[in-house]
Formats: sequence, C-alpha cells, structure tokens
Amino acid sequence: MAVMKAVVQRVLDASVSVDGSVTGKIKSGLLVYLGVANGDSEKDADWLAEKIANLRIFEDANGKMNLSVKEIIQNKANSNIGVLVVSQFTLLADARKGRRPYYGDAAEPERAKQLYEYFMDTVRGEGLICESGVFQAHMKVTYTNDGPVTILLDSK
Repeated sequence: MAVMKAVVQRVLDASVSVDGSVTGKIKSGLLVYLGVANGDSEKDADWLAEKIANLRIFEDANGKMNLSVKEIIQNKANSNIGVLVVSQFTLLADARKGRRPYYGDAAEPERAKQLYEYFMDTVRGEGLICESGVFQAHMKVTYTNDGPVTILLDSK
C-alpha cells in the first residue's frame, strides 16, 4: 500500500544548503520532510498539503495550540513565515529485518520528484511561502525546533 509520509516540525528558523549554498530558508513556520512511496498520487500530495497547511500546532493568545501556519501568516502578515520542504526517501525505510534498511517502497526518483514538486506547488496554492531543498542532493538542514513540536503524518 502506497503511503506518502511527512515529518512536520514547528520551527523558529530553518534552512537547507547544498554544497555550501542555501537553497531554501524560512524565518519561522514548518519544516517538512517528505517521503514519496511507490503508488502515491497527486491525491496523496493534495491531502498532505491541505492537512499540513491547516494543522493547528501554533499557540494562540491563550497559549493553546490552536492556530495553523496559514492563520499565523494572516495574523502577522509576515512574509518570512512559511514551509521548508525537504525530500527524504529514507522515511520509507523498512528496518524490521536485518541491519540494513530496505528502501524498495520508495517511489522511483522520476515519479518521486514529480510528486515532491507537485506537493510544493499545492502548499503554495494554500497561500503559503514554500522553500525547498534540492531533490536527490546531499543536503545539510539547520533548524531550531520550537516546543519541540514534531508530528508524523501519512496519506493513508
């Protein structure tokens, strides 16, 4: 069964670099690691993008996690708040047997890249700034987790 996976972290800042050059950066918002599985479709990406954009994990005036990243942007009118998406096929690892993880459930690179880019376009369609890493590159991700708040999501 195909399952697109995401690790969503509330961050105070986040950036990703490739070969010493920053490819994506947000001041605050959400850092999303995205893993695309064999058989995933645009429907999976649509569902995850909508879920992440509206996930109520930011504190309101009473200190309760009751606001989404979309609401934070609307309330603060701050263009530095957004979503940083990093492709991560290792989220599809199966390490139940042996010592070497099996990655056979990860989508083929061409399809995974297509859905990764589609996912980011869908996040932008939700009215959010969406920065990114470089697909299939060796990346260095730097961030400050806020809370910490980390949510695991999948499209099924």
